[in-house]
Amino acid sequence: MHSAPSLDERAYVRGGATKTAVKILVVGHFAVGKTTFIGAISEIPPLSTEETMTRAAESFDDLGGVRGKTTTTVAMDFGRLTISDRVVLYLFGTPGQQRFVQMWEDMARGALGALVLVDPERLADSFAVIDLIEQYGLDYAIAINRFDGTPDHEVRALREALDLLDDTPVVTCDARDEKSSADALITLVRHLLDRAR
Repeated sequence: MHSAPSLDERAYVRGGATKTAVKILVVGHFAVGKTTFIGAISEIPPLSTEETMTRAAESFDDLGGVRGKTTTTVAMDFGRLTISDRVVLYLFGTPGQQRFVQMWEDMARGALGALVLVDPERLADSFAVIDLIEQYGLDYAIAINRFDGTPDHEVRALREALDLLDDTPVVTCDARDEKSSADALITLVRHLLDRAR
């Protein structure tokens, strides 16, 4: 288990530097919208390792409940978002398939926290993701990604179904929308600041 870094600027700002760099993971199960989320919010062209899904992947990647998925992340996604004159978030999106879990440990090193994207129609797929984030000792917030046609569920019911602690933030977002995605990240950053006090 890793000890989580501090939000104290001295941990990130080197002598003469003007920005605080904060590493944030964007995680979630397969086909939940992590690549879309980072693409919608990154102020730089995001690094994406999306590849076309092949027939060989069909035996590994469960497409049940997923509509129109033709590509998948095979390494990671990366984006950047400046949230103030002093703080820059570096966003690392993890692949969602079980076969890539070994990469998560390396990606978790130095991360301040994680935004866990959840599909409300596939909640059970989120349990393993939340378990991993807790295993790495990262604070996190949950962002319920509202897909087209997804029934509207009460946040309280989703919180209960995910068996979350009372202080774990839960927000809804649309991973395709820049403002909605930014609001989800702001919720996470506020949670991290509260935990640091």
